Amino acid sequence: MSTLAERTEVASGYRAGRTLPLRVELVRQLKRRRTLVMFGILAVLPFVLVVAFAIGGEPDAGGDRITLMDSATASAANFAAVNLFVSAGFLLVVPVALFCGDTVASEASWSSLRYLLAAPVPRARLLWSKLVVGLGLSLAAMVLLPVVALAVGIAAYGWGPLQIPTGGALDAGTAAQRLVVVVAFIFVSQLVTAGLAFWLSTKTDAPLGAVGGAVGLTIVGNVLDAVTALGDWRHFLPAHWQFAWADAVQPSPEWSGMIQGTAISITYALVLFALAFRGFARKDVVS
Repeated sequence: MSTLAERTEVASGYRAGRTLPLRVELVRQLKRRRTLVMFGILAVLPFVLVVAFAIGGEPDAGGDRITLMDSATASAANFAAVNLFVSAGFLLVVPVALFCGDTVASEASWSSLRYLLAAPVPRARLLWSKLVVGLGLSLAAMVLLPVVALAVGIAAYGWGPLQIPTGGALDAGTAAQRLVVVVAFIFVSQLVTAGLAFWLSTKTDAPLGAVGGAVGLTIVGNVLDAVTALGDWRHFLPAHWQFAWADAVQPSPEWSGMIQGTAISITYALVLFALAFRGFARKDVVS
């Protein structure tokens, strides 16, 4: 399907870069129910954990090995770190897959995609706007969780240093800075899921298929990483590095794992985003 923007002659005053502004796309996505529900779930999680600790008592090590979960109630910083720990493996995957996988496929399912292209909105511009907004909402979801957790943790456990399970502590200011690094790394590590979801969104008219496919493939990656028989091949899996951020909340942070994880995730993501743009540029849009 050709669009007016793809013809050699265009209307006077037409500027492709001014079509589908990011502000317009952002407002559209923020008003959708799935956005509000997803943000609501993430905002409620810290309250659920506080209630769980209140009912069950202080976390118990249950052995000689002390984990981050065992120090969850030591301070607000510990509580925020635990919220990220329990969410990074799966819960934070869902908003990324939802915001990036639903965005193009939903337009196709509503039969509005061809009308956007006939507006005319260039295909690359349409994908760029939707990708930026999808990634922006994903980042907002990841920031929302620790911010709410810190607020809830301050009220429940007080503001104090981050107690490290292996020994030592980080003062509150340093802990806050390290948590920013942790959130940034989790976001980068989820770019692979974003790339999968966005690519699938350009291939199907079913939003659930794109979102579910991205989540499913991410789970497959986690399962493969658990197969120790793969040996060093697991180092090429993004899932292998998803908890490398734990090295950032140490008295002497170790960055090598986070650097390798960042490189792997960005490489996969760039390939997937490129496939999405390339495939959509040649796609016959009929819905």
